[in-house]
Amino acid sequence: MTEKFSTTLREQTIEANLRFIRERIAEAAAKSGRTADDVRLMAVTKTVEPIFINHAIACGVGLIGENKVQEFLSKQPFLNLDGVEAHLIGHLQTNKVRQIVPHVSMIQSVDSLKLAREIDRQCEKLGKVMPCLIEVNIAKEESKTGLPLEELEPLLEALSLMSHVRVEGLMTIPPICDEKEKLCDYFYKMREMFVDIGRKKIDNINMQILSMGMSSDYAEAIECGANLVRIGSSIFGPRLY
Repeated sequence: MTEKFSTTLREQTIEANLRFIRERIAEAAAKSGRTADDVRLMAVTKTVEPIFINHAIACGVGLIGENKVQEFLSKQPFLNLDGVEAHLIGHLQTNKVRQIVPHVSMIQSVDSLKLAREIDRQCEKLGKVMPCLIEVNIAKEESKTGLPLEELEPLLEALSLMSHVRVEGLMTIPPICDEKEKLCDYFYKMREMFVDIGRKKIDNINMQILSMGMSSDYAEAIECGANLVRIGSSIFGPRLY
């Protein structure tokens, strides 16, 4: 009885959290001259049990993101993914590419030519074109994966020649900043690069998605131009490791 009560309470909390987040998304979008419909909400499901992921989906979440290949594959049989997109958002090792490419609709964490080539090779076997985002390490933090900004365009040139990888935009995780102005400097720099690349109209490179902003900073990211935000703990509560 206690477990059922606890489950119901957490489901109610997820519903309330989603209502609050959608309101904040709408407010932040309005500040940037857009509407809530211009910003996609991704529910990040790292360490979240399938029962609660499915509840978020039942509440209208149409996009989920997982960090680890094995965790997603273990959950997938228990998820109600009809009409729902699943993206891989965490660091992807080349030896895991074959396992994940049949099961996701986008990889948001491409950060090297080696990885892109392996995705291209494995997707060719499947007759599939994989939409990808290039992960940019905007502050060159040693603790984070991602490509330095100055290496972005050479990588895009190489990817423009691939047949089974299609670049759809950029993704970043900025440093933790106490000051909003400093945080927004990183977001604006990403937005500037996103727009600049889009204007160049490079073959196979479509700047459609700017994925930035998480639980702690999604409102600021939207104000600065993000059109996809990745939110986990603010939906599901603190992660349980």
